[in-house]
Amino acid sequence: MTRRLLLSYLVLTALVLLCLEIPLGFVYSRGELERVVSAAEDEAESVSAYASLSITAGSEAKDLPGRAAHCAERIGGKVLIVDHSGKLLATSHRLDAAESDDLSSRPGIAAALRGTSSVDVRTSTIGGVEYIAVAAPVKHGVLKQGAVRITVPTHMVVERVRHVWLLLILGGLAVLAAVAVVGFAIARWTGRPIRELELATRELADGGTATPVGITKGPPEVRSLAAAFNHTAARLQHLLASQRAFAGEASHQLKTPLAALRLRLENLESDIALNARGSLTAAMTETDRLARMVEGLLAMARLDESAARRERVDLDGVCGERYRAWGPLYEQHGVRLVLVGDYAGEVLAVPGAVEQILDNLLSNALRVAPPGSTVSVDLRRPAPHERRFPHRVHPHRPSGPARVELHVMDEGPGMTEEQRRRAFDRFWRAPDAPKGGTGLGLALVQRLAHAGGGEAVLRAAPRGGLDAVILLAPAPDRGDGTPSPPSQRPSRPLEVTTR
Repeated sequence: MTRRLLLSYLVLTALVLLCLEIPLGFVYSRGELERVVSAAEDEAESVSAYASLSITAGSEAKDLPGRAAHCAERIGGKVLIVDHSGKLLATSHRLDAAESDDLSSRPGIAAALRGTSSVDVRTSTIGGVEYIAVAAPVKHGVLKQGAVRITVPTHMVVERVRHVWLLLILGGLAVLAAVAVVGFAIARWTGRPIRELELATRELADGGTATPVGITKGPPEVRSLAAAFNHTAARLQHLLASQRAFAGEASHQLKTPLAALRLRLENLESDIALNARGSLTAAMTETDRLARMVEGLLAMARLDESAARRERVDLDGVCGERYRAWGPLYEQHGVRLVLVGDYAGEVLAVPGAVEQILDNLLSNALRVAPPGSTVSVDLRRPAPHERRFPHRVHPHRPSGPARVELHVMDEGPGMTEEQRRRAFDRFWRAPDAPKGGTGLGLALVQRLAHAGGGEAVLRAAPRGGLDAVILLAPAPDRGDGTPSPPSQRPSRPLEVTTR
């Protein structure tokens, strides 16, 4: 923000200086040229009057050369006087024979011999004046006696004009420097509270306690914003603290009664008639479902109130560990569990999120998988060129940055397209779903994937079941320029099965 404010100050100042100094420089240049021309014309009129008196008195031979030399020395130029026929009477500089014979044909002198004054200003291609030639007629009444031509060198004018342009440029740079210093101070003063607000917002977003921002610095609008932020941050911290306390207390207060209720129902089993044991079993099932629902709600509440940072997770190691944990249970149900795919390497995820995602997906898959079927956990990492060009669009793949794909595919009844769209809603369950579910598992999976910067998608599996796809961001190369260790392993299919 400081740079943008300072740049805006400098741009506005530069525009104002250009609008003022460029016209001022041209006005001065034109005025200086007009002043020199006027002075040359006055000098020519003076020499013309003196020449007229000398010619009338018949003393031009002895008076005019001295007058011409004196005038030329005073103005630093050249003076030339001719009679009515164009014959040279006096000059301040030496002329060769060709110039002496051709004086009357010169444009300025010819016009003066006809009784008309003339000014000839020659300029160079860069705008600087090279010389000024002024011709005036020598007359006594109506009698034309000759002409006077004065050539004034204008290098002094050019130097003065360049000096003024240089002063204008240096003055403009000095003004810009002063504006830069003052503007930087103002920009820092204006931006300091906003930077403090940014730091406090980041602390609050990272789950920390935001330090109150001072409301005595900066413009009134920024101070008002700081006061509103402090009030909002305090209220949000209070709400987060209340939610955190509720989650912690509820996790203890609800588990104990549910466990006691489950135990009492089990103790009643021996005292209930056979025809009523079905209702007892249903009550125990609903108790277990209520316990799982409470656990899911608490997990989602803890996820909502925590702002855990993403960290590097070895996806291969997590998948292997969860495979070994679920393998015996799958074997008891007669379902084949398969872990296949590439070495995925490290991904970015919230701590513990990948384990919970796999547990929920494997639990759902086991619930719907018929005996003798196969549940596949498939890892697919982006190709090397996709890592180098993560935003390149590939056919049959979702657009966006390249992601590591974690697939959990079953061979159950699957879901319709409408059901797959609603499956991530809280408490929603498919009409033909097995009993015992809470409708929170997939919602929690989606929240955990989003928390790690990933995505959760449900697709139709190739064999008719459901393909739950988790897209995770691959971990970037380490700071020393080397990739993460798992990605250094050869890309080869990995298959682990249990029967």
